[in-house]
Amino acid sequence: MRFFFFVKVVPRLARPIVSTPRRRELLKVNVPTLGDSITEATIVSLETSAGDAVKADQVVAVLETDKVSVEVYAPQAGVLKDYAVKVDDTVVVGAPICTIDTDQQQQKAVVPTTTTTTTTAPVVAASTPVVAASTPVVAATPPQPVATPSAATPASHHHHHQHSSSGWEKKRSAPYFLSGSSGTYADAMFESWSRDPTSVHASWAAYFSTGGDFSVVPEGRSPETSSSSSYGADTMRALHLIAAFQKRGHERADLDPLKMSMREPLEDLDPRTYGFDPVADAHRPLRLSENSGSAVAGLLGSADVNGDGHTTLEELVEFLRATYCGTIGIEAEHITDLQKTNWLRSRIEVPRAPLTKEKRLHVLERLAYSEKFEAVLGTKFNTAKRFGLEGVESMIPGMKVMVDAATLHGVTDVIIGMPHRGRLNVLCNVLRKPVEVIFREFSGGTLQQQNKAAAADDDWSSSGDVKYHLGTSFDRAYPDGRRVHIEVLPNPSHLEAVDPLVVGKARARLDMKGDAQGDTVLPVLVHGDAAFAGQGVVYETFQMYDLEAYKCGGTIHVICNNQVGFTANPDQGRSTTYASDLGKAFDSPIFHVNADDPEAVVRVFELAVAWRQKFKTDAVIDLVGYRRYGHNEIDEPTFTQPRMYELIRKQKSVLEKYVDHVQTTAPVISKAEADAAVAAAVATFNDAYEKKDEYVWDEDIWGQNWAAIVNPKRIGRGAYDKTGVDAETLNRVGRALTWVPENFSLHRRLRPRLEQFREAMESGENITWGLAEQLAFGTLLLEGIPVRFTGQDVERGTFTHRHAVAHDQKTGEKHVFLNALGGDANLYIANSLLSEYGVLGFELGYSMETPNVLVLWEAQFGDFANGAQIIIDQFLASGEAKWMRQSGLVLLLPHGYQGQGPEHSSCRIERFLAQADEDPDVIPPNLDTLQGQTRQVQLNNWQVINPTTPANYFHALRRQQHREFRKPLVVASTKALLRHKLAVSKLEHFLSGNRFRRTYGEMFPTEIDDNQNIRRLIFCSGKIYYELLEARRHSQTKDVAIVRLEQISPFPFDQIANYAKSYPNAHLVWCQEEPKNMGCWYFVRDRIITATRFLNSNEQVPGYVGRTTMASTAEGYGQVHDQEQKKILQTALSNELTAVPFGRLH
Repeated sequence: MRFFFFVKVVPRLARPIVSTPRRRELLKVNVPTLGDSITEATIVSLETSAGDAVKADQVVAVLETDKVSVEVYAPQAGVLKDYAVKVDDTVVVGAPICTIDTDQQQQKAVVPTTTTTTTTAPVVAASTPVVAASTPVVAATPPQPVATPSAATPASHHHHHQHSSSGWEKKRSAPYFLSGSSGTYADAMFESWSRDPTSVHASWAAYFSTGGDFSVVPEGRSPETSSSSSYGADTMRALHLIAAFQKRGHERADLDPLKMSMREPLEDLDPRTYGFDPVADAHRPLRLSENSGSAVAGLLGSADVNGDGHTTLEELVEFLRATYCGTIGIEAEHITDLQKTNWLRSRIEVPRAPLTKEKRLHVLERLAYSEKFEAVLGTKFNTAKRFGLEGVESMIPGMKVMVDAATLHGVTDVIIGMPHRGRLNVLCNVLRKPVEVIFREFSGGTLQQQNKAAAADDDWSSSGDVKYHLGTSFDRAYPDGRRVHIEVLPNPSHLEAVDPLVVGKARARLDMKGDAQGDTVLPVLVHGDAAFAGQGVVYETFQMYDLEAYKCGGTIHVICNNQVGFTANPDQGRSTTYASDLGKAFDSPIFHVNADDPEAVVRVFELAVAWRQKFKTDAVIDLVGYRRYGHNEIDEPTFTQPRMYELIRKQKSVLEKYVDHVQTTAPVISKAEADAAVAAAVATFNDAYEKKDEYVWDEDIWGQNWAAIVNPKRIGRGAYDKTGVDAETLNRVGRALTWVPENFSLHRRLRPRLEQFREAMESGENITWGLAEQLAFGTLLLEGIPVRFTGQDVERGTFTHRHAVAHDQKTGEKHVFLNALGGDANLYIANSLLSEYGVLGFELGYSMETPNVLVLWEAQFGDFANGAQIIIDQFLASGEAKWMRQSGLVLLLPHGYQGQGPEHSSCRIERFLAQADEDPDVIPPNLDTLQGQTRQVQLNNWQVINPTTPANYFHALRRQQHREFRKPLVVASTKALLRHKLAVSKLEHFLSGNRFRRTYGEMFPTEIDDNQNIRRLIFCSGKIYYELLEARRHSQTKDVAIVRLEQISPFPFDQIANYAKSYPNAHLVWCQEEPKNMGCWYFVRDRIITATRFLNSNEQVPGYVGRTTMASTAEGYGQVHDQEQKKILQTALSNELTAVPFGRLH
């Protein structure tokens, strides 16, 4: 937070000496102390010129640092001799600023003896903020014998929440000038006063002589009251009053339509706090000095209601109350950027012109459609849940004017995410989803029932979702040629889960447009008040707003504030004063607005758009209303909120209130005009209800950029002949991976790595995981397919295996090896913030917008992926089935047991397998053909693989982008095999003609007996294969064959059956290192049985070898891990089992 210190030079007053000639004094004014840890400042402006006469307390220079802004004053009247600095100079504390001749006009009678006094301006700590657009700081007076506002006390500004509902106020314990960094100065003043009471300013003398009672006026000196005739006598009090309204006016704004709480007046907003007499001063012109600044003059001019050129106290207070305490309350004092706060005030602190009649009619019509939509649903479908918008219906005219305003600022795309409350209304009235379709959905119709086209086959289940979770899109054209694409993303009942998807989708669209600033795409997030304050993903999404890998030019947040969360009151749902307080952490302006004032709502939405387009940061609208019914329309709310709902029952609707308002205020809308607008909305909905059964809607369910992508109702072509690459292309990528720019200071440990890459590419041997991954990315880039890759530590790789980005050891400059290829596509790789939920959601949103980009997210360890479980469950696993939205997102989840404990061993692969949409008892047709295998993938919801060779990993990544459809890919990626001597590939396995292998059979048949003599056939997956292989070699076991599954889902029924048939006398065993209740066991067991029963006509039930059931994924002690691992290997190669299926082992 930036603190503003107001500095006044108060020199020690020279004590006159009788009968001694007057001494002429040249006073040097130096850079004052600026606060803790601040040692230098920049000269912003010089306020006068050499040779000019200056008054005492006149500003001579303005300084600024990254934390403070300072005005330096002339300590005494005189003539400014010269400046020692110029604008934009950097100066240190104590450096000279200027010299003032303090006695030049009194030298006629006496020849003075010239001396020079040096004065360093003390810091007077205050938290009074900037009050005007062009005034960088507000000048503070020397200590005055008037009350000082609590707003000026640093403790109340920085450390305490102001709870308006409780009436709690921070009491003032000391004048503001005695707090903070001015304590040292106060001590010095006291010491000087103790020696000579006349050596300090009179108000200091008064303070010390009364023991700290600042209400006592020093003898012989009147306080600066309203009766003072001095020029500018009201300046500081007026500025403090203005600052108080700017800071705390929102606390007494008229925001609650229900007016549930009676709030005590705030002392800070009382003119008497600053020494004004509300009666005597009410109608006299305020006396303001020139130093109040032009912008303050502008504010005061705005407050000059009668236009007589003078602003009275009454006019000022009324204007401030109208500006900051009306139906709009604004919080901006937390914003540290002066340009932003000044810009905002220049739009707030002006008289509000009434809406034109045309615009009023627009607001009325939109409000009528909003309210009557809910009314017709409540009438026609009175027993159905719809999560209506009643109580905040004005959100619809607000959102519609937001879209209109955004298009005037150059926005061409608006992407909206929102919970279920109000979604149907937004779909109908903002996105113009045909209301006939909505009515039909309430009647029980589904998209499948309406679509008469025959599907390619009937074995893909589109399960659908409830109507208030669905999304849609709409293209709107304006008469002047503007066009905008508006989209609402589908969202589950996890209220805020969609937030990162919206900003991810927005970033993707910006990238595709080449818009690096965020000018053309506007993300909008609608929240509930309880969810905004309570859901952590809101914070994670906010945190992305200024990160290079995630920023999208700012998001507009709309809090649909019902003042209740299901059945919980606000004091049960948050510790903060407002639901919106999270926005303060990110310097977002907070616009509170009463939802029962539609015109104020419209103004706020327009202002939020202007802010976002100007500064490209988030803005928060807190739309305060209520919820007319229960959580859903058939819920009874009076069980838990009886008083609130007693008030709600007495409330006229916002439409009724607005109809009355527009008939009695200018510009007037007649009763006939208002009635016609409302009647038109009712007629539209009644007509649509009658036509709902015949209405035909040709909706593009796949959205933009997906025209060439095949949905599951059509057979899509696979990538089986496209994943291999010619040698020349591979070598081109290899050369890029071993090249760095001239004079690039490469880390010494990376040079051997580049040499290993070079040797591997030249020899065609020992291709490692890191090299294979980069070859996959590079070959895609050369085909024009961009790659986006984020996650924690992905640039280097958690296990120091990737090094996709090198850092110059001298300059820190980055070099992305693959981007030296020089093609049209690039690798965008970036370390993410420390988040799983938000980042995975963002990347999923990105992938949903860009089917032609390979998008990957890597967990630091697979164990941490459960931090994003909501995204995995609600979107990734089921998004296509619920909403017909495809994604080709790749999840890399490091997995494998190495004795590193429960949180560094398992990606919980069993969870992904449990959600795989494939029947263990049904074998898909034609699996013996590549087309049949491709169709099996297409009809599944995702793929789960655990590759054991770099070449297979290479083909898995490339096939993601070379199919005619998209499926999420979950990779239980290896840790142990990254540098394993056996887990390497030959370059020939990457060449054209090769493809991803679903399984690997026995790779070393010469090391074992003939197939007829094989006693045990072990199926396994992942790195335990290499441990089994080495154990078999060590024990010289000859009668055990090992088969590994690379693709676990969709399950390779055909190949498993063939392996079982190849070893007619072998007993089948599944071996895994995970506990029995985890890993792949329960998934593969039934499918092995099905494969052998139906394809071999010889049902075989596999045995189990692995860890027993456990509550935790792994042991916490390395020695215990080693013992368990050894036991698994010994049991697997023996005649023993850990368990038999469906019963106990005897």
